[in-house]
Amino acid sequence: MHGHITRLAGLALGLGLAGAAAPLGGQAPLTLDAALERATDGAYAVRIAEGEARERSSGRLQALQGILPTVRFESGFMRTTDPVAAFGLQLRQRTITQADFDPARLNHPPVGENWTGAMVVEVPLVNPDAWLGLGAADRATDAARAAAEWEALATRRDVVRAYYGAILAAEKVETLTEAVEVAHAHVRQAELMVEQGLVTKSDALLARVKAGEVAAQLATARGEARSAARQLATLLATPGEIPVLPERLPSAEAVRSLVGVAPDTSGRLDVRAARLGLSAARRDVRRARSTWLPRINAFGRYDWHSPDGLYQGDENWTVGVMARWTPLAGAAHLAESRAATGRRAVAEAREEAARANARLEAETTADRLEAALERLAIAERAVEHAVEAHRIVSHKYDGGLATVVELLDASATETRMRLERAHAVYTVIAEGAARALALGADPGRFAALDDYAHDNQSE
Repeated sequence: MHGHITRLAGLALGLGLAGAAAPLGGQAPLTLDAALERATDGAYAVRIAEGEARERSSGRLQALQGILPTVRFESGFMRTTDPVAAFGLQLRQRTITQADFDPARLNHPPVGENWTGAMVVEVPLVNPDAWLGLGAADRATDAARAAAEWEALATRRDVVRAYYGAILAAEKVETLTEAVEVAHAHVRQAELMVEQGLVTKSDALLARVKAGEVAAQLATARGEARSAARQLATLLATPGEIPVLPERLPSAEAVRSLVGVAPDTSGRLDVRAARLGLSAARRDVRRARSTWLPRINAFGRYDWHSPDGLYQGDENWTVGVMARWTPLAGAAHLAESRAATGRRAVAEAREEAARANARLEAETTADRLEAALERLAIAERAVEHAVEAHRIVSHKYDGGLATVVELLDASATETRMRLERAHAVYTVIAEGAARALALGADPGRFAALDDYAHDNQSE
């Protein structure tokens, strides 16, 4: 009775897993290429980096304020009995008559009214800090863009890892499902041999215990597979949409053929961003020091004054040049120069750290990828040996030369080796993606495995 319940539980678990893994409504599995496209368009980290780059680009527009001409329009209305102001309004309106020079009228003028309209043009001529600030802002903008592109590449690496990590979790479920079926077959075999008096009841009980252990592993693996799929969905900025994925990883041969080809590289974008940031900081130091220099600006304006309405009456024009020099501004100049020097020191350290980190990652990823390939070769041989060992122990058990514990241990060893081989394939992919990024290449090159994955699915 207990064996029958165990078999039913295993069957139900297997059917539930099959239903969870089956594409909904015949939906095709998500390819890595499609996942990378989603991440490029909408991943959270990519959108944040792009927004920060746009924010930094505003620095250039701010610097242009001291370079490009400005045009503004002014308008207003006033009433006054101030003698000087009232007489000035009449002069601006060109309505002065001989009677306005009467001393009594000058001392006690009637209420004066004036509508003011003006167009003002200001043209910067010599503003060294603005031009140097523009150069610094250009470099800072380029640095922010390079950093955003680097973040996009790093996100693509994360997508490769999460995508194949989710497939690895699904393949683990499939492997353990098969292991559950094999374990229950061994349970049935032991029960039949107990009925025939060939083994003791303890063999059947031990077989049930081992089958239960595999079923527990399967239940855990199913939860891990769901979590891995959700993590991938969150990385793609579609947290409410659980993607349908291939059931198996690409073959080891396909993975080896891809990682065996060196990726095309054009230099790391994070190093370029740090280098541009340093250039921007150096220019900013020169800008801060140039605030001691004088500024020269030109201006021109048209004014209209009328008691009747805006922009009416005769126009007045004024043009001129203004020079301004502030040799003493408290400690403002010193503070700005010191702050810029500090930012330059930070940028220098970041640039050196970026170059050193790039060298370190290039070396460590090469070692880790080599080790991953060696582990994959070892795992493949281990699967072959485990399969043959399981076959031999099965024959020995049929002949009464092995215990049920030995049989189930051989089955568990085969399952473990299959899982380790799958994990070794995933590790090669993950380390290959890390290696591509370390060299400044696009980890999305692993989308070439989509075709291999499709072929592996159809086998």
